[in-house]
Amino acid sequence: MRAVIVAAFVAFILSILLTPLAIRGFTRMRADQPIRDEGKVPPHLAKKGTPTMGGVVFILATVIAYIVGHLVLHQVLSSLPAATLKTQLRLTPTGPTATGIVLLGLFVCTGLLGFIDDYLKVTKKNSLGLSMRKKLIGQTLVGAVFGFIALYFPRTVTENVTIPQHITVGSEYLSFVKNIYWLQIGKFGAVVLFILVVMSMSNAVNLTDGLDGLATGASMMVIGAYALVGFWQYRHWCVDPSYGYATRYCYESRDPLEVAMVAAAAAGALAGFLWWNTSPARIFMGDTGALGLGSLIAGLAYSTNTVLLGPILGLLFVIITVTWIMQIGSFRLTGRRIFRMVPLQHHFELAGWSEVNIVVRFWIIAGLGVAIGIGLFSADFLRVMNGGL
Repeated sequence: MRAVIVAAFVAFILSILLTPLAIRGFTRMRADQPIRDEGKVPPHLAKKGTPTMGGVVFILATVIAYIVGHLVLHQVLSSLPAATLKTQLRLTPTGPTATGIVLLGLFVCTGLLGFIDDYLKVTKKNSLGLSMRKKLIGQTLVGAVFGFIALYFPRTVTENVTIPQHITVGSEYLSFVKNIYWLQIGKFGAVVLFILVVMSMSNAVNLTDGLDGLATGASMMVIGAYALVGFWQYRHWCVDPSYGYATRYCYESRDPLEVAMVAAAAAGALAGFLWWNTSPARIFMGDTGALGLGSLIAGLAYSTNTVLLGPILGLLFVIITVTWIMQIGSFRLTGRRIFRMVPLQHHFELAGWSEVNIVVRFWIIAGLGVAIGIGLFSADFLRVMNGGL
């Protein structure tokens, strides 16, 4: 628990202190967010000149905080007596794990893809950047690489079991609050699904990013929820000798403490960034942050075996993506628009809502999704522990 809290705190401090430096640096580089000419929403004209690519800050803060968290873990382990240390070494990662590599690898690599997109936008002074095709190819490659790591690098567990368990970051089964063992899709199918989840979630967060603090606040809630899920799974882990497979209910995640640490660090970094990103924003996260956050959320869903719970936790992202698809589909099939403008937040801007009202109300929707998701996750645990089937 100490390492998780320290990681979140360090990420927050780094993010809140480094963001002003990024603002000054990107402003001097003239790395400002281009404003689209078509369908312009009038209030956005005042945002011209605001620097972008702020996602660099919270990605960097998360990685550094993760390293600090591991240093704290090492210090805690070194202070334990020998008898306790033997048990704790089974439960506590002594260094980076496959889970940490997958989560941070997704965060950094898709963030890099977004950085390239942002860089092209600011150098060409338009909102085009990478073509959709190139962006999707990049997301597919990143998803394939880390999907392979997630499915083909198992951790072998021998404690509390008669047959050794080979637990991977991702699962061959579809999952909701746990693996659904009658929905096996195989390793290849799981890698394909991993790629699709990474692509869909990273693009969903990217669509949500468009108003000051909207995507930052919503992502912070979802990732914070995964920090809670990861720590809860760690406290009720099948590998734990004091809990284990002999109990009525335990979780088979590969490295739940790593999940909690990465998620807590990312949530802390987003809190620090939100200080500067909320209205009126001094800096935007850009595709650097949006693509990175979406893929991190996808990785967290996979590493906690809660893939189908992800759309509930990320309810706001789903709504914005679905309405975007509805608008595109309607226009192409009938030539008519359902909404004044998509993504959905701009529809309400054109309807006369203020930016702050939209952001706060959308945050409420995001919070409801997180509350429902956490409620379902905990309800299943309580149901089984109380004797339910």
